[in-house]
Amino acid sequence: MPTYTGISSEAFKHPLDRQAEQALRSVPGFDIVARTFVEYLYERPQQVFLMGNNIKAGPRQYSTLYGIFRECLRDLDMTNEPILYVNQNPMVNSYALGHEKPYIVVNTALMDLLTEAELRTVIAHELGHIKCDHTILISMAIWVMGAASLLGELTLGLGNIISNGLIFAFYEWRRKAELSADRAALLVMDDLNPIMTSMMKMAGGSVKYGHECSIKEFESQADQYRDLDQDNLNQIYKFLIYNGGNGTFLTHPFPVERLHYLKDWSKSSEYTEIKRGNYHHSDKEGSVDVKSSEDEAEVLRRQIEDLKSEINKIKSEK
Repeated sequence: MPTYTGISSEAFKHPLDRQAEQALRSVPGFDIVARTFVEYLYERPQQVFLMGNNIKAGPRQYSTLYGIFRECLRDLDMTNEPILYVNQNPMVNSYALGHEKPYIVVNTALMDLLTEAELRTVIAHELGHIKCDHTILISMAIWVMGAASLLGELTLGLGNIISNGLIFAFYEWRRKAELSADRAALLVMDDLNPIMTSMMKMAGGSVKYGHECSIKEFESQADQYRDLDQDNLNQIYKFLIYNGGNGTFLTHPFPVERLHYLKDWSKSSEYTEIKRGNYHHSDKEGSVDVKSSEDEAEVLRRQIEDLKSEINKIKSEK
């Protein structure tokens, strides 16, 4: 797998992500919401919940997943290691949140459905969110939607500020942010196929019948979906579906759309130049040393062997 030493998120951030964020920050009320969010919402309660209700991955817990995670950190040159949790959940999903102490949560259903290569794409995708500093805005979007829908006028004095326009802007940005995170996954994988198969599985994968699915057929379906835009009415339907037409705002673009965006970028000169080492560098240098986790695992193995020897010694003395 390639490693991009010193790479900045600006090297791979999707232009639609940048545009949507600029539009979001220009919506009236955003600055007030941002200040109030920082004042009233704390990360610590969520960290307490995660620590108490999930498995924290590491060299001794879900070591395969943790090893993949550490390698992705190295490849994206991320020096500060987020916390990685595994949640017992039948929904095929993962997410990244947190600002002061970012974290990634991977559901067990996702781990059961995907191969190790596909899991790597998911981990790289979530780390892409963290590297792009998406997580604080994602948290704000979740909070704003909850405040608007559940608390009404009791939204800490924000009842008249949290407008439909602000909610639309938050969710439009959230969907576009996924395109940047998908690019991070491609940089780590340097291979479209596992990314496409993971998207196909998240759209409708089956553990039992997954062998009957075809990535070529899924790509054909993506082409058919794009062709729908030739009818203006279909474009309106798409907008409504994304923005609450079915009762909820969608936080992700449809997998078939993401597939097209990523395929286009994989053929671009921008992606080619990044692979050649010509990319925007960040001010911070260095990456997580993957070897350190391997050393820790080796220490653990030696400790186990020493413990076995002591047990056998005690048994022989009896």
